[in-house]
Amino acid sequence: MSGERNLQQAVDDYLSGADHLLRLIGEIADDRWETPGLGEWTVRSLVGHTTRSLTTVADYLAQPEPAIDIDSVGDYYARIQGLASAPEVTARGVAAGVELGDDPAAEATARRDRAAAALDGIADRPVATPWGGILLSHYLPTRTFELAVHGLDIARAIGSSTPLPSEVLASALSTAAEAARITGQGERALLVLTGRENGPISVV
Repeated sequence: MSGERNLQQAVDDYLSGADHLLRLIGEIADDRWETPGLGEWTVRSLVGHTTRSLTTVADYLAQPEPAIDIDSVGDYYARIQGLASAPEVTARGVAAGVELGDDPAAEATARRDRAAAALDGIADRPVATPWGGILLSHYLPTRTFELAVHGLDIARAIGSSTPLPSEVLASALSTAAEAARITGQGERALLVLTGRENGPISVV
């Protein structure tokens, strides 16, 4: 039963993060989509990149179950560090933004609905990612983390004051702490959080 509760909590947090993203998208005026978003990304590219956290869940669940290579949420981030170059990530974000089409809100909603349908009534199981197999209950918090962090990026880019849902924030903070510990940055993260040192800390 504990595993089932863990998965259900992960699903609930993830869908809450997805719904928060849709609320932010609903605040984007037509003339803001091509304005600066984050780094080299426009708002469209930033949103497109963020919606990949919706598409990958359904896509990976559609694949055969793999062996488990990644043991935890933190281990996922330890595994991916340095494997994707900044230009590759930037290019994927730009492409994902273009794929949102003429009605980004409708397309993002469709992606959220597809992910929700794939998760409906599902039992915990391994999913295949480009970095290795991982339990769904461990993979979903990584997507909630992405939705939370990039949700903050989007809010800043468009001047939104819509806050992260508390459960999404709690999930993202837990993921960040675990990833920092596993990647050897745990003590520094604790010092930064308690005001004893200044950042930055990078877990992704």
